[in-house]
Amino acid sequence: MTDTTPTATPDRPAELPAQSPPVDPAATAAVGKTPGHGAGAAGRLSWWRGGSGEGARRNLGLIGVLVVLVVIGMATRPDLYGNSSWVWDNMLTILKLASVVGVVTVGMTFVIIGGGIDLSVGAIVALAGVWATTLATQSYGTGGMIFTALTVGVGVGLVNGLLVSYGKLVPFIATLAMMVAARGLAAEISDKQTQVSSNGTINGIASTSLLGIPLLVYILAAVVVAGWVLLNRTTFGRRTVAVGGNPEAARLAGINVRRHTVLLYALSGLCCGIAAIMLTAQANSAQAAMANLYELDAIAAAIIGGTLLSGGRGTIIGSLLGVIIFSTITNLFAINGLSTEAQNMVKGGIIVAAVLIQQFQFRSFTQFLGRNRLTTT
Repeated sequence: MTDTTPTATPDRPAELPAQSPPVDPAATAAVGKTPGHGAGAAGRLSWWRGGSGEGARRNLGLIGVLVVLVVIGMATRPDLYGNSSWVWDNMLTILKLASVVGVVTVGMTFVIIGGGIDLSVGAIVALAGVWATTLATQSYGTGGMIFTALTVGVGVGLVNGLLVSYGKLVPFIATLAMMVAARGLAAEISDKQTQVSSNGTINGIASTSLLGIPLLVYILAAVVVAGWVLLNRTTFGRRTVAVGGNPEAARLAGINVRRHTVLLYALSGLCCGIAAIMLTAQANSAQAAMANLYELDAIAAAIIGGTLLSGGRGTIIGSLLGVIIFSTITNLFAINGLSTEAQNMVKGGIIVAAVLIQQFQFRSFTQFLGRNRLTTT
Protein backbone atom coordinates (compact mmCIF):
# COMPACT_ATOMS: atom_id res chain seq x y z
CA MET A 1 0.00 0.00 0.00
CA THR A 2 1.41 3.38 -1.01
CA ASP A 3 1.31 6.36 1.31
CA THR A 4 -0.78 9.12 -0.26
CA THR A 5 -0.15 11.67 2.54
CA PRO A 6 1.00 14.91 0.88
CA THR A 7 4.55 15.98 1.68
CA ALA A 8 5.95 19.48 1.87
CA THR A 9 8.59 20.74 -0.54
CA PRO A 10 10.62 23.93 -0.37
CA ASP A 11 8.46 25.65 -2.96
CA ARG A 12 5.09 24.08 -2.11
CA PRO A 13 3.68 23.77 1.44
CA ALA A 14 1.96 20.65 2.55
CA GLU A 15 -1.74 20.47 1.69
CA LEU A 16 -4.29 19.31 4.19
CA PRO A 17 -6.65 16.58 3.05
CA ALA A 18 -10.05 17.83 1.94
CA GLN A 19 -12.74 17.63 4.58
CA SER A 20 -16.46 17.37 4.07
CA PRO A 21 -18.61 20.15 5.50
CA PRO A 22 -20.55 19.33 8.64
CA VAL A 23 -23.78 17.47 7.96
CA ASP A 24 -27.04 19.01 9.08
CA PRO A 25 -29.14 16.34 10.81
CA ALA A 26 -32.34 17.99 9.63
CA ALA A 27 -31.15 17.87 6.03
CA THR A 28 -30.18 14.23 6.41
CA ALA A 29 -33.61 13.40 7.78
CA ALA A 30 -35.26 15.25 4.90
CA VAL A 31 -33.35 13.19 2.32
CA GLY A 32 -34.74 10.00 3.77
CA LYS A 33 -38.32 11.10 3.29
CA THR A 34 -40.44 9.96 0.39
CA PRO A 35 -40.33 12.29 -2.64
CA GLY A 36 -43.46 14.38 -2.83
CA HIS A 37 -43.78 14.52 0.94
CA GLY A 38 -40.54 16.44 1.43
CA ALA A 39 -38.71 18.27 -1.33
CA GLY A 40 -41.71 18.38 -3.66
CA ALA A 41 -44.01 19.90 -1.08
CA ALA A 42 -41.31 22.32 0.02
CA GLY A 43 -40.77 23.34 -3.59
CA ARG A 44 -44.43 24.01 -4.10
CA LEU A 45 -44.57 25.99 -0.86
CA SER A 46 -41.53 28.06 -1.82
CA TRP A 47 -43.09 28.74 -5.24
CA TRP A 48 -46.29 29.93 -3.58
CA ARG A 49 -44.40 32.20 -1.18
CA GLY A 50 -41.93 33.47 -3.76
CA GLY A 51 -42.28 35.90 -6.64
CA SER A 52 -43.50 33.21 -9.03
CA GLY A 53 -46.66 32.70 -7.00
CA GLU A 54 -47.40 36.39 -6.57
CA GLY A 55 -49.88 36.44 -9.44
CA ALA A 56 -51.69 33.37 -8.12
CA ARG A 57 -51.92 34.90 -4.64
CA ARG A 58 -53.30 38.14 -6.05
CA ASN A 59 -55.88 36.38 -8.23
CA LEU A 60 -56.96 34.30 -5.24
CA GLY A 61 -57.42 37.51 -3.27
CA LEU A 62 -59.56 38.96 -6.08
CA ILE A 63 -61.73 35.85 -6.06
CA GLY A 64 -62.08 36.36 -2.31
CA VAL A 65 -63.30 39.92 -2.95
CA LEU A 66 -65.92 38.57 -5.36
CA VAL A 67 -67.07 36.10 -2.72
CA VAL A 68 -67.41 38.95 -0.19
CA LEU A 69 -69.48 40.97 -2.66
CA VAL A 70 -71.79 38.01 -3.22
CA VAL A 71 -72.18 37.57 0.53
CA ILE A 72 -73.06 41.25 0.85
CA GLY A 73 -75.65 40.84 -1.88
CA MET A 74 -77.15 37.81 -0.14
CA ALA A 75 -77.31 39.74 3.14
CA THR A 76 -78.88 42.87 1.65
CA ARG A 77 -81.28 41.21 -0.81
CA PRO A 78 -82.04 37.70 0.45
CA ASP A 79 -85.34 37.76 -1.45
CA LEU A 80 -83.51 37.92 -4.77
CA TYR A 81 -80.61 35.61 -3.97
CA GLY A 82 -83.06 33.01 -2.71
CA ASN A 83 -84.23 32.51 -6.30
CA SER A 84 -81.74 30.29 -8.15
CA SER A 85 -83.10 31.30 -11.55
CA TRP A 86 -82.59 34.98 -10.72
CA VAL A 87 -79.05 34.31 -9.48
CA TRP A 88 -78.11 32.67 -12.80
CA ASP A 89 -79.69 35.46 -14.86
CA ASN A 90 -78.01 38.08 -12.68
CA MET A 91 -74.62 36.43 -13.13
CA LEU A 92 -75.07 36.53 -16.91
CA THR A 93 -76.10 40.18 -16.62
CA ILE A 94 -72.88 40.97 -14.76
CA LEU A 95 -70.80 39.19 -17.40
CA LYS A 96 -72.59 41.05 -20.20
CA LEU A 97 -71.98 44.30 -18.34
CA ALA A 98 -68.30 43.41 -18.08
CA SER A 99 -67.89 42.21 -21.66
CA VAL A 100 -67.31 45.50 -23.49
CA VAL A 101 -65.10 47.08 -20.81
CA GLY A 102 -63.31 43.75 -20.45
CA VAL A 103 -62.25 43.73 -24.10
CA VAL A 104 -60.95 47.30 -23.78
CA THR A 105 -59.13 46.36 -20.57
CA VAL A 106 -57.20 43.57 -22.31
CA GLY A 107 -55.65 46.11 -24.69
CA MET A 108 -55.09 48.57 -21.85
CA THR A 109 -53.27 45.90 -19.84
CA PHE A 110 -50.75 45.38 -22.65
CA VAL A 111 -50.12 49.11 -22.94
CA ILE A 112 -49.59 49.57 -19.19
CA ILE A 113 -47.33 46.51 -18.92
CA GLY A 114 -45.31 48.03 -21.75
CA GLY A 115 -44.77 51.19 -19.71
CA GLY A 116 -47.46 53.38 -21.29
CA ILE A 117 -50.98 54.58 -20.69
CA ASP A 118 -53.93 55.14 -23.04
CA LEU A 119 -56.52 57.73 -22.06
CA SER A 120 -58.16 57.67 -25.50
CA VAL A 121 -59.71 54.18 -25.48
CA GLY A 122 -63.25 55.44 -24.77
CA ALA A 123 -62.99 58.03 -27.54
CA ILE A 124 -61.62 55.40 -29.94
CA VAL A 125 -64.61 53.16 -29.20
CA ALA A 126 -66.94 56.09 -29.90
CA LEU A 127 -65.16 57.07 -33.13
CA ALA A 128 -65.06 53.47 -34.39
CA GLY A 129 -68.74 52.97 -33.55
CA VAL A 130 -69.86 56.21 -35.22
CA TRP A 131 -67.76 55.59 -38.31
CA ALA A 132 -69.09 52.03 -38.62
CA THR A 133 -72.74 53.16 -38.42
CA THR A 134 -72.70 55.86 -41.06
CA LEU A 135 -75.09 55.24 -43.94
CA ALA A 136 -72.19 54.85 -46.35
CA THR A 137 -70.55 52.19 -44.20
CA GLN A 138 -73.77 50.32 -43.48
CA SER A 139 -74.38 50.00 -47.21
CA TYR A 140 -71.44 47.55 -47.33
CA GLY A 141 -73.18 45.17 -44.94
CA THR A 142 -71.92 43.38 -41.85
CA GLY A 143 -68.41 42.82 -43.15
CA GLY A 144 -68.01 46.47 -44.06
CA MET A 145 -69.13 47.65 -40.63
CA ILE A 146 -66.83 45.26 -38.76
CA PHE A 147 -63.88 46.05 -41.05
CA THR A 148 -64.42 49.79 -40.60
CA ALA A 149 -64.59 49.58 -36.80
CA LEU A 150 -61.44 47.46 -36.57
CA THR A 151 -59.55 49.60 -39.09
CA VAL A 152 -60.45 52.85 -37.33
CA GLY A 153 -59.42 51.37 -33.98
CA VAL A 154 -56.07 50.11 -35.24
CA GLY A 155 -55.43 53.31 -37.20
CA VAL A 156 -55.99 55.60 -34.22
CA GLY A 157 -53.90 53.26 -32.06
CA LEU A 158 -51.06 53.49 -34.58
CA VAL A 159 -51.21 57.29 -34.43
CA ASN A 160 -50.97 57.12 -30.63
CA GLY A 161 -47.99 54.78 -30.86
CA LEU A 162 -46.20 56.95 -33.39
CA LEU A 163 -46.70 60.07 -31.28
CA VAL A 164 -45.31 58.31 -28.20
CA SER A 165 -42.45 56.41 -29.84
CA TYR A 166 -41.20 58.69 -32.61
CA GLY A 167 -42.77 61.99 -31.55
CA LYS A 168 -41.29 61.52 -28.06
CA LEU A 169 -44.52 62.70 -26.44
CA VAL A 170 -45.39 61.58 -22.94
CA PRO A 171 -48.08 58.86 -23.26
CA PHE A 172 -50.40 60.78 -20.93
CA ILE A 173 -50.25 63.91 -23.12
CA ALA A 174 -50.42 62.09 -26.46
CA THR A 175 -53.44 59.99 -25.57
CA LEU A 176 -55.16 62.87 -23.78
CA ALA A 177 -54.92 64.92 -26.97
CA MET A 178 -56.21 61.95 -28.97
CA MET A 179 -59.13 61.55 -26.56
CA VAL A 180 -60.27 65.11 -27.26
CA ALA A 181 -59.61 64.89 -31.00
CA ALA A 182 -61.35 61.53 -31.47
CA ARG A 183 -64.45 62.69 -29.58
CA GLY A 184 -64.54 65.83 -31.71
CA LEU A 185 -64.18 63.86 -34.95
CA ALA A 186 -66.93 61.46 -33.87
CA ALA A 187 -69.24 64.41 -33.15
CA GLU A 188 -68.38 65.91 -36.53
CA ILE A 189 -69.09 62.69 -38.43
CA SER A 190 -72.39 62.06 -36.64
CA ASP A 191 -73.38 65.75 -36.64
CA LYS A 192 -73.91 65.29 -32.89
CA GLN A 193 -76.78 62.90 -33.60
CA THR A 194 -77.39 59.28 -32.63
CA GLN A 195 -76.81 57.00 -35.61
CA VAL A 196 -79.13 53.99 -35.66
CA SER A 197 -77.76 50.64 -36.80
CA SER A 198 -80.10 48.91 -39.24
CA ASN A 199 -77.92 45.82 -39.64
CA GLY A 200 -79.73 42.84 -38.16
CA THR A 201 -76.59 40.73 -37.83
CA ILE A 202 -74.73 43.38 -35.84
CA ASN A 203 -77.75 44.12 -33.67
CA GLY A 204 -78.26 40.43 -33.04
CA ILE A 205 -74.84 40.01 -31.42
CA ALA A 206 -76.17 41.37 -28.12
CA SER A 207 -79.33 39.26 -28.13
CA THR A 208 -77.85 35.96 -29.33
CA SER A 209 -77.06 33.21 -26.82
CA LEU A 210 -75.31 29.87 -27.22
CA LEU A 211 -76.04 27.17 -24.64
CA GLY A 212 -77.73 29.81 -22.53
CA ILE A 213 -74.68 32.09 -22.47
CA PRO A 214 -74.75 35.44 -24.35
CA LEU A 215 -72.55 35.76 -27.42
CA LEU A 216 -70.97 38.88 -25.89
CA VAL A 217 -69.53 36.71 -23.11
CA TYR A 218 -68.03 34.34 -25.68
CA ILE A 219 -66.40 37.28 -27.46
CA LEU A 220 -64.93 38.48 -24.16
CA ALA A 221 -63.65 34.97 -23.40
CA ALA A 222 -62.03 34.70 -26.84
CA VAL A 223 -60.26 38.05 -26.45
CA VAL A 224 -59.08 37.15 -22.94
CA VAL A 225 -57.72 33.77 -24.07
CA ALA A 226 -55.97 35.34 -27.06
CA GLY A 227 -54.50 38.06 -24.83
CA TRP A 228 -53.32 35.51 -22.25
CA VAL A 229 -51.59 33.40 -24.91
CA LEU A 230 -50.02 36.48 -26.50
CA LEU A 231 -48.68 37.74 -23.17
CA ASN A 232 -47.54 34.47 -21.61
CA ARG A 233 -46.65 32.17 -24.51
CA THR A 234 -45.12 34.36 -27.22
CA THR A 235 -42.01 36.44 -27.80
CA PHE A 236 -44.25 39.49 -28.14
CA GLY A 237 -45.41 39.08 -24.55
CA ARG A 238 -41.90 38.64 -23.18
CA ARG A 239 -40.77 41.72 -25.06
CA THR A 240 -43.71 43.67 -23.67
CA VAL A 241 -42.65 42.87 -20.10
CA ALA A 242 -39.03 43.69 -20.92
CA VAL A 243 -39.89 47.05 -22.52
CA GLY A 244 -42.09 48.03 -19.59
CA GLY A 245 -39.61 46.88 -16.96
CA ASN A 246 -36.50 48.55 -18.38
CA PRO A 247 -36.66 50.10 -21.87
CA GLU A 248 -32.90 50.75 -22.05
CA ALA A 249 -32.03 47.18 -21.10
CA ALA A 250 -34.57 45.94 -23.65
CA ARG A 251 -32.95 48.10 -26.33
CA LEU A 252 -29.49 46.78 -25.47
CA ALA A 253 -30.90 43.25 -25.69
CA GLY A 254 -31.84 43.87 -29.31
CA ILE A 255 -35.52 44.76 -28.96
CA ASN A 256 -36.81 47.55 -31.18
CA VAL A 257 -38.50 49.46 -28.36
CA ARG A 258 -40.08 52.10 -30.59
CA ARG A 259 -41.64 49.63 -32.99
CA HIS A 260 -42.88 47.46 -30.15
CA THR A 261 -44.51 50.44 -28.45
CA VAL A 262 -46.33 51.29 -31.68
CA LEU A 263 -47.61 47.72 -31.88
CA LEU A 264 -48.86 47.87 -28.28
CA TYR A 265 -50.99 50.95 -28.99
CA ALA A 266 -52.23 49.38 -32.23
CA LEU A 267 -53.28 46.31 -30.23
CA SER A 268 -55.16 48.55 -27.81
CA GLY A 269 -56.89 50.19 -30.78
CA LEU A 270 -57.86 46.78 -32.14
CA CYS A 271 -59.54 45.90 -28.85
CA CYS A 272 -61.38 49.23 -29.00
CA GLY A 273 -62.64 48.39 -32.49
CA ILE A 274 -64.00 45.05 -31.23
CA ALA A 275 -65.62 46.80 -28.26
CA ALA A 276 -67.23 49.35 -30.61
CA ILE A 277 -69.07 46.58 -32.48
CA MET A 278 -70.17 45.01 -29.19
CA LEU A 279 -71.41 48.31 -27.76
CA THR A 280 -73.19 49.20 -31.00
CA ALA A 281 -74.93 45.83 -30.89
CA GLN A 282 -76.12 46.47 -27.33
CA ALA A 283 -77.60 49.90 -28.10
CA ASN A 284 -78.48 49.26 -31.79
CA SER A 285 -76.90 52.66 -32.37
CA ALA A 286 -73.75 54.73 -31.93
CA GLN A 287 -73.02 58.29 -30.89
CA ALA A 288 -70.06 60.50 -30.04
CA ALA A 289 -70.80 60.30 -26.30
CA MET A 290 -70.76 56.48 -26.12
CA ALA A 291 -68.14 54.64 -24.03
CA ASN A 292 -67.80 57.63 -21.71
CA LEU A 293 -65.09 57.17 -19.04
CA TYR A 294 -64.23 53.70 -20.33
CA GLU A 295 -60.57 54.65 -20.08
CA LEU A 296 -60.90 55.11 -16.32
CA ASP A 297 -62.75 51.82 -15.91
CA ALA A 298 -60.13 49.96 -17.93
CA ILE A 299 -57.20 51.51 -16.07
CA ALA A 300 -58.87 50.86 -12.71
CA ALA A 301 -59.60 47.22 -13.58
CA ALA A 302 -56.01 46.67 -14.70
CA ILE A 303 -54.66 48.19 -11.48
CA ILE A 304 -57.04 46.12 -9.36
CA GLY A 305 -55.80 43.06 -11.24
CA GLY A 306 -52.20 43.77 -10.24
CA THR A 307 -50.82 45.60 -13.28
CA LEU A 308 -48.13 48.05 -12.23
CA LEU A 309 -48.65 51.61 -13.45
CA SER A 310 -44.89 51.87 -13.88
CA GLY A 311 -44.94 48.91 -16.27
CA GLY A 312 -43.17 45.57 -16.39
CA ARG A 313 -45.79 43.46 -14.60
CA GLY A 314 -49.41 42.48 -15.07
CA THR A 315 -51.75 39.61 -15.86
CA ILE A 316 -54.71 39.28 -18.20
CA ILE A 317 -56.62 37.08 -15.75
CA GLY A 318 -56.12 39.62 -12.97
CA SER A 319 -57.44 42.41 -15.20
CA LEU A 320 -60.48 40.30 -16.09
CA LEU A 321 -61.20 39.72 -12.40
CA GLY A 322 -60.86 43.47 -11.83
CA VAL A 323 -63.49 44.16 -14.51
CA ILE A 324 -65.85 41.57 -13.01
CA ILE A 325 -65.38 43.09 -9.53
CA PHE A 326 -66.37 46.55 -10.77
CA SER A 327 -69.34 45.12 -12.69
CA THR A 328 -70.44 43.23 -9.58
CA ILE A 329 -70.23 46.43 -7.51
CA THR A 330 -72.35 48.26 -10.10
CA ASN A 331 -74.89 45.44 -10.04
CA LEU A 332 -74.89 45.37 -6.24
CA PHE A 333 -75.63 49.08 -6.03
CA ALA A 334 -78.36 48.76 -8.67
CA ILE A 335 -80.30 45.98 -6.95
CA ASN A 336 -80.13 47.90 -3.68
CA GLY A 337 -81.31 51.15 -5.27
CA LEU A 338 -78.19 53.11 -4.28
CA SER A 339 -77.06 56.20 -6.12
CA THR A 340 -74.43 56.33 -8.83
CA GLU A 341 -72.53 58.95 -6.82
CA ALA A 342 -72.05 56.54 -3.91
CA GLN A 343 -70.98 53.85 -6.35
CA ASN A 344 -68.33 56.12 -7.87
CA MET A 345 -67.00 56.98 -4.40
CA VAL A 346 -66.63 53.29 -3.57
CA LYS A 347 -64.84 52.65 -6.86
CA GLY A 348 -62.50 55.55 -6.19
CA GLY A 349 -61.68 54.16 -2.77
CA ILE A 350 -60.93 50.74 -4.26
CA ILE A 351 -58.57 52.27 -6.82
CA VAL A 352 -56.67 54.19 -4.13
CA ALA A 353 -56.43 51.08 -1.96
CA ALA A 354 -55.10 49.02 -4.88
CA VAL A 355 -52.37 51.56 -5.67
CA LEU A 356 -51.37 51.78 -2.01
CA ILE A 357 -51.11 48.00 -1.83
CA GLN A 358 -48.86 48.02 -4.89
CA GLN A 359 -46.56 50.61 -3.34
CA PHE A 360 -46.53 49.14 0.17
CA GLN A 361 -46.08 45.42 -0.21
CA PHE A 362 -46.32 43.03 2.72
CA ARG A 363 -42.71 42.03 2.24
CA SER A 364 -41.61 45.63 2.67
CA PHE A 365 -43.68 45.80 5.84
CA THR A 366 -41.94 42.77 7.31
CA GLN A 367 -38.55 44.22 6.40
CA PHE A 368 -39.57 47.44 8.11
CA LEU A 369 -40.48 45.55 11.27
CA GLY A 370 -37.20 43.66 11.11
CA ARG A 371 -35.18 46.89 10.89
CA ASN A 372 -37.07 48.35 13.83
CA ARG A 373 -36.45 45.23 15.88
CA LEU A 374 -32.72 45.46 15.23
CA THR A 375 -32.73 49.16 16.11
CA THR A 376 -34.49 48.65 19.42
CA THR A 377 -32.17 45.79 20.46
